[in-house]
Amino acid sequence: MNMHDVRARPVRGAQPLIRLNDFGVVTPPGLGAWTPSRTVSVVVPVHRGRTLPLTLASLAAQSYPSHLMEVVVVDDGAEPPLELPEIVPERVRLVRSRPGGWGRAWACQSGADVAEGEVIHWLDADMVLFREQVEAQMRWHHLADYLTVLGTFKMVATWDPGLTPAEVHAAVSAGTTEKLFEDPSEEATGTGGTTGGTTGGTEGNITETWTGEYIRRTAGLREAGFEAFKVHVGASASLPASLLRRAGGMDTSLVLAEDTELGYRLAQAGTVFVADEESRSRHLGASTVMRREQEVKRHNWVFLANRVPTFRWLRKPPVRQWAVPYVEVVVETGEASYEQVRATVDGFLRGTVADVRIAVVGPWSALREGRRAPLDDPTVDLRLVHELYTHEKRVELVESVADSPFPAPFRFRCPPGWVPAADCLNRLVRLADTNGYGLVSLALAERNGTGTDGVVAARLERTAAFSRAELLAERGGGPELEDLVEATFGTQWLDGETWGLLPMERAEEQPAKAPAKAKQASAKAKRAPARAKRRRRRTT
Repeated sequence: MNMHDVRARPVRGAQPLIRLNDFGVVTPPGLGAWTPSRTVSVVVPVHRGRTLPLTLASLAAQSYPSHLMEVVVVDDGAEPPLELPEIVPERVRLVRSRPGGWGRAWACQSGADVAEGEVIHWLDADMVLFREQVEAQMRWHHLADYLTVLGTFKMVATWDPGLTPAEVHAAVSAGTTEKLFEDPSEEATGTGGTTGGTTGGTEGNITETWTGEYIRRTAGLREAGFEAFKVHVGASASLPASLLRRAGGMDTSLVLAEDTELGYRLAQAGTVFVADEESRSRHLGASTVMRREQEVKRHNWVFLANRVPTFRWLRKPPVRQWAVPYVEVVVETGEASYEQVRATVDGFLRGTVADVRIAVVGPWSALREGRRAPLDDPTVDLRLVHELYTHEKRVELVESVADSPFPAPFRFRCPPGWVPAADCLNRLVRLADTNGYGLVSLALAERNGTGTDGVVAARLERTAAFSRAELLAERGGGPELEDLVEATFGTQWLDGETWGLLPMERAEEQPAKAPAKAKQASAKAKRAPARAKRRRRRTT
C-alpha cells in the first residue's frame, strides 16, 4: 500500500460535534476490538541517539498494524551521523534534517514534510512505549479529523544500563513494559510540559510531572476548556497531518517551548485535545524542565509571551506590542466620515486591552497623487484617515482582511461611529471566556423602513470556534457556520450600549441605567438574533 495515496484521499464524512474540549460525546473502541484503516507516520527527532535503539525496539513491537505505520527517524545533526540499529519497525526511514536550521522543532518539521501518513505521531528518542501506545491514540483519529491526542507517560530516574533492544522488544511484545523499570504501578499518569513545574507524584523510580494532576482534575482534559493546549507535549502526541498544515506547522524559529506554542495554534485552528490514559510510555531520564525548571521558565516565558496572547499573565506591561495580538479589531470605512472612523479607532487604541491590532478597511489604492482641489476632493475623508494612522503601528490600512485573524484568538468587528468604553473589549472577552462563547454579538441599532428587517451589530468572534466550524462544514456541509459555532461553543446577543459601545455623539455619556432604558435595551438585544438570522437567510 502506498501511504501517500491513502493520505491524499478525500476527507471523510460528517464529524461529531464536540462542545469546547468535552470529547465525551466520542467513545473510542476497546484496544484490540476494532479494525484500523488510517495510516500514521511516527516522527522521531534525534540529536543524541544513545537511547534511540530502545525506542525503535518498542516501536517494532506495537499492536498497530505494521503496514499502516511508518517511522521517520530525523537526524538533527547527530555526531557521528545516525545509523539504524538491528531491531526496527517494518517500515522505517532515516532522514537528515533539512539544511538551514537545527533543533527539535526544525527536525520535527523536516520529518513531517516527508511523512506519508494521514496522522503525524511525534515521539522523542528517549521513550519506551507500551505495546498499545500507538493503537490507543490512533483509534481516536478514526472517529474525528480535528483531534490532537496526548499520550501519558512517566519519567524513569534510573534504569539498567545494560538494557538491550532485544529485552525491550520482548517485554513490549509480551505486554510487560513496566517490569523493565522496577516500579510496575500505573495508578498515576501524566505528561511532561514546558510551561509548568515538576510537581507530581513520585513512585520510587517513577515520577510524573505537574500535568498529570491537571489532566485528572479536568477529567482527562474534558473540562479544561480553552486551557487544554497548555499540556500539549510532543514527546508522545499525534494529530492529523492536514490539521498540522492548517495550523502552519512547527515554529522552527523556536528551540524551546515549541510544543506549547504549537498547541496554542492548534487550539486556534479548532482542535480538541484528548488525553488518553491507555496510550502509555516511559521517558528515560528526567526532562530538561525537571532538571532546570526555573531556567526553562525564564527562557520560555519570553518567547511564549510574544506568541501566546492568552497567557495574559506573561503580558504584564500594559502598552507593549507583541508578535501575536490578543484581539484583531476590524473597522470598515464604507461611507463613514473621517470623524466617525477616528472616533471608533481611537476608542480601541485607548482601551484597557492594549495588545490589539486594528485593521481599517478601505479602498486605499483609490487615493491618487497629483493636482486636486484638497477641500473638494471626493476622497478627502479617506485621505485624512490614511494620514492619521499611516504611522500608528497598531493600525493597518488594508483593503480586505483574511477570513480568519489566526493566530490571534479574537476578532472584533465594529462599525465606524461607535465608540467603546475603555473596558468594553476587556469585559466582552472575559464574558466570552467565562461562558465559553464562540460569538458575542452586540445589537447597536435596528434598521427599519428600507424594505428589510435588520440590525446594525458589532461582533466578538473567537478564532478557535470559527476554525472548528469551518472544519466541520468542510466535512459534510449542512448548517451555517454560526449554527456550528452555537453547537460547539455557544453564542450570545447583548445590547451594545449597556456593554459600553456608544454612538460617537454620546460617547462621553455613561450607559443608560434608568429602568425604562434598561428594559428597552434588553428588548432590542432579544429581537436582534432573529432579525439577523432572517437577514442572513435572505443573503445566502
